[in-house]
Amino acid sequence: MKPLFHPALINGPFGDPGVYVDCLFEKRALLFDLGDLRALAPRKILRVSDVFVSHAHMDHFIGFDWLLRICLGRERMMRLYGPPGFLAQVAGKLGAYTWNLVERYATDFTLEATEIHPGIMARRARFRCRAAFRREHEHEFAINDGILLDETAFRVRCGLLDHGTPCLGFALEEKQHVNVWKSRLDALGFPTGQWLRELKHAVLAGEPDATPFRVWWKAQGAVHEEFFPLGELKQRILEIVSGQKIAYVTDVAYHRDNAARIVALAAGADLLFIEAPFLAADAERAAQKCHLTAHQAGSLARAAGVKTVIPFHLSPLYHDREPELRDEIAAAFAATTAAAR
Repeated sequence: MKPLFHPALINGPFGDPGVYVDCLFEKRALLFDLGDLRALAPRKILRVSDVFVSHAHMDHFIGFDWLLRICLGRERMMRLYGPPGFLAQVAGKLGAYTWNLVERYATDFTLEATEIHPGIMARRARFRCRAAFRREHEHEFAINDGILLDETAFRVRCGLLDHGTPCLGFALEEKQHVNVWKSRLDALGFPTGQWLRELKHAVLAGEPDATPFRVWWKAQGAVHEEFFPLGELKQRILEIVSGQKIAYVTDVAYHRDNAARIVALAAGADLLFIEAPFLAADAERAAQKCHLTAHQAGSLARAAGVKTVIPFHLSPLYHDREPELRDEIAAAFAATTAAAR
């Protein structure tokens, strides 16, 4: 089974936080946090459609300028999401530059920024290049169950967490995963091609089984086609299974409310990217800085029932003690009973 999502840390466990998620077959990528992006090739940045920013501390937001530099002068729109105050922070970044010539550009790169408020409300605005990135079309709207992005194949939801300032955690959820049985496809004499993408899209969109579906391909300069009920193709050549879930949690204080929200957000995730800056022996320092210890991170991962935990945002204090942090999070994750600390 080829997974839809291919996530990777941008800067390694000690670098600025950030996870790049390439979406197979989608010709796009998602970005979680905007730390230092120089390790990403421009071609990868240009695949990004949506950016989810936990909060605007420098190590999570400094990459905004590089993102803007790569995308400026291109005809496209990029969506950004962040915590309360995010619109003003995006406007402040853009307002630091002089835009007196951009009305002459042939293209109109646009940023659509959304800030999430406690409860069910969000606020959104657009910033267009040819309008000198002035704040436009600002409005409020309701969000349901923390869902920020809801598409045919996947959704992204958020949880509002506490880092001494509002901070967002995120969960990327594939709704279903559709596999093609290649042997069954061969037995029917059908080649692979664009029609399989169309078939998967129809299934994920929930079209009725009785819907006529066109199987088509090109051969010897001609287009060949046959029609089948969608339900028949689902039964004969497809396998529909549960989709991937990837959670991203960083820069959070350890207390009851945060723990409950993190566990709910990450529940059942295949991968949990979670900060683990400090050893348990330095729990007091972690609490002062509103961060987790490795033990706390492992305990939360275990409570959420995730399959794999990936620690990151490790404190440079431990640059030569990385194995200790990894051992501590692994021990808490694997413990029969994980005592809260």
